[in-house]
Amino acid sequence: MASKSSGGRVDLPGFFSDLVRCETRLYNALNDRLREQHGIVTSQFEFLRFLRDHPGSRVADLAVEFAIGIGATSKGTDRLEKQAWVVRRTNPADRRSSLLELTDDGLRLVEAAEETFTRTLAELTADLLGGPPGAAAAQVLAELRSALERDRVGLPTG
Repeated sequence: MASKSSGGRVDLPGFFSDLVRCETRLYNALNDRLREQHGIVTSQFEFLRFLRDHPGSRVADLAVEFAIGIGATSKGTDRLEKQAWVVRRTNPADRRSSLLELTDDGLRLVEAAEETFTRTLAELTADLLGGPPGAAAAQVLAELRSALERDRVGLPTG
């Protein structure tokens, strides 16, 4: 059920519920489309896109970006490496860690998948996010995310 505000006050539990359910439904729809057209899931696409945009990242950098544990991040990276979409290179500044790099196949995959991702997201949201209210909603979410990240809220504990 959608949250409502009354007298200028936001129903915070309702807001949270709407936010999480929207994210889940969008994520699942994108997951289905990416799997169908490219043989990957949304989490793999997000890792590949991050690595394309941040070459030389470490597993720890992915974990921070996606606010997930190092173990889960490492397993996700292992799966990408097994598919030959990512390679690990020794970090010259710290031989205990590796730097991650997309392979040519990984780069081609993320480029193709990004078109599908963007087109699907536009189809699912265009009617509601196309005008000023959509821009305002995007701004509020960006500011909320920025504040949470700045204050290091919601990072995994393990």
